[in-house]
Amino acid sequence: MQDDQARQFRGKNKAPKWAKPDDGLVSVMVLPLSVTDPADLARLEKLFSAMWSIKRAVQQDARSRVDAYWAGKREREERGAKAVRQRLGLSREALERCAYQHLENSGHLKHHISKALAMHMADEVWTGVSRHLFPDAAGHRFGRPKVGNWHSFTHIPGRARSHTTENKWETFRLVGALHGHAATYADEGRRPLMQPRRVPKPTVPHGKVPTGKTTAVGKPGVRKANWWDHTGPLAVVFAGGPDSKRGDLVLPVRIPQGAGQWERVQHFLSTPSRWHKVDLVRRRKGGARGGWVYEAHLMVLGPGHSSASVRAMRDKAASLNRIGGVDGNVSNLSIVSFPAQLAGGEPVSTEVTLSDADRAQLEQQAKKQRGRARALERSRRASNTAQYGLSKKQAMRAARRTAKGLKPKTVTAPGGARAARADGAPKQAYRRDRLSTNYQELRARQAEHAAGISEYRRHRARRVAREIVAAHGPVLVVEDCDIRTWYRLWGKRLSQTTPGMLIAALKAECEAAGGRLLRASTWSTALSQHCLCGKRVTKTLRDREHTCTACGLAGKRDLVTAALAAFVQLTDEEDPKTARLDTNASRHAQITYSKALEEALRESTTPRQNTLRGADHVAVPRRSRGTSAPRTAEWRLRATPDETRPQRDHAGTPGPRPGCTPHPAHGSARIKS
Repeated sequence: MQDDQARQFRGKNKAPKWAKPDDGLVSVMVLPLSVTDPADLARLEKLFSAMWSIKRAVQQDARSRVDAYWAGKREREERGAKAVRQRLGLSREALERCAYQHLENSGHLKHHISKALAMHMADEVWTGVSRHLFPDAAGHRFGRPKVGNWHSFTHIPGRARSHTTENKWETFRLVGALHGHAATYADEGRRPLMQPRRVPKPTVPHGKVPTGKTTAVGKPGVRKANWWDHTGPLAVVFAGGPDSKRGDLVLPVRIPQGAGQWERVQHFLSTPSRWHKVDLVRRRKGGARGGWVYEAHLMVLGPGHSSASVRAMRDKAASLNRIGGVDGNVSNLSIVSFPAQLAGGEPVSTEVTLSDADRAQLEQQAKKQRGRARALERSRRASNTAQYGLSKKQAMRAARRTAKGLKPKTVTAPGGARAARADGAPKQAYRRDRLSTNYQELRARQAEHAAGISEYRRHRARRVAREIVAAHGPVLVVEDCDIRTWYRLWGKRLSQTTPGMLIAALKAECEAAGGRLLRASTWSTALSQHCLCGKRVTKTLRDREHTCTACGLAGKRDLVTAALAAFVQLTDEEDPKTARLDTNASRHAQITYSKALEEALRESTTPRQNTLRGADHVAVPRRSRGTSAPRTAEWRLRATPDETRPQRDHAGTPGPRPGCTPHPAHGSARIKS
């Protein structure tokens, strides 16, 4: 009889809906976790393994449902797309119920994760599915949902805390207080923060605490102490897990320490009411136990932290009344700015190029990367000898030994092609190969190195963007180019230079300083094909110098294009197609700053910054093996202008090849003067 009754649901919340303060601004702080207990580390690994199983199962179901959705074209036309999605279960609620079903049907997953974690993992899968089903504002859809692999699974989303109910975290929670952490490891600030290598795991408080309420007989009420009463060192606690017999999973937190870190830590951790959500993240590290290190990503309500020097730099940039243009290409980044009223002051130009030290660093890192790739390939071949044939040299040696009647020599690492079918597909998939422990460690170190390079590129892009905005102001215009198409011709160079990352960092820095980076369409402006006087000067991609026969202006093509971008006007700032070039203003600037402009368009006028450590940094080379060279030998890492090292184009004449001139890489950028 109960089965016939309708399912009961909780009614709609009558309280006003909570909204994020400060216009929804959130920031993330990375807190490394110091997991030293083998039992806790094993539980954490099982937690990630169980969440990966749930995500893979939901992804496979979502992929099948998406295929069925697109296959039912006639049904979508007759019943409507929404009805078909409801029938197939293509919704957030349906995927959540799918995750619950997988969790209930499994016999072991219920011992490691909770339904709240399964629900949020299903929500994460639905985010990718919705981007495939529904187009964005530009009419583009994301590709068909794919099932990821184990090594790419690095993130477990947590559930946000309730800001309307006191002490309610349904998944991972951050307990403790910053003053308690400082009191434990810094003696309440009277000495520098020095955390031990093995951070001890805090314990739940004991005893009873008052509740603030009175009982029926008029006595003050008390309750048993719990994690909400913990005011000691910070820790991440997973208290809602199903494995209650083993207690809560407590992961000690190691806050960042070092020069300039304490102010940043106070900004994020001094106000617990701003803590919003905690996600568990793992990243590859070859030297760690198991090959992974774990972090807690704390989402905090409010803007991120900026140091006093950065804030002063942005305030100074906001006071600059200048207009500027940016020209980004494969080889460099050029910026030219003018006073906004074209009265007083001088034009300023900047070129971000690659120094000689950066080229040497790129070559060294590329050599290391090739060596790691060869080592991985040798390890795979040695562990799967049956899947590879002999190389020509190995086959000839085997034939000679057979002709001489010698015993065949065992080949530990065959160098031939992989065994494949007639259509070229391998007989055994690569994912089914046997991989040695050395291979796993080497691959972890390779991933760790790649992640470090990516993080350094982002840091460098932010630093270069601050220097550009401080010199040219926060109001800049750049051409609206799809950098993804450049990878067809200059993919390898772009992977080193990342011009898109530089422009994205410049956009964020302009907005932080109170300005904006506008985009102008290349079709309506054609900046590279015009002169400041208004005359059209046709140039091919090979032509890197601008020479106007009408006004006699000569300079670098990229700098002239950046100067013209400063005089672009947009009817709608959100639509790059509404951009047009104001030739009257550009001609007026050319007349006003005749000599200064010619000088700025020939060379950069900003101060030189050759390397990250300064122009006078001295590097000491390593002693070569087998030589008696003294260790006091020195040389200076000084970068020379590009004009001192002319390149040759395809025709053999001096000059840079199109798109192949030096460009800032992940090493230290140089603002050339």
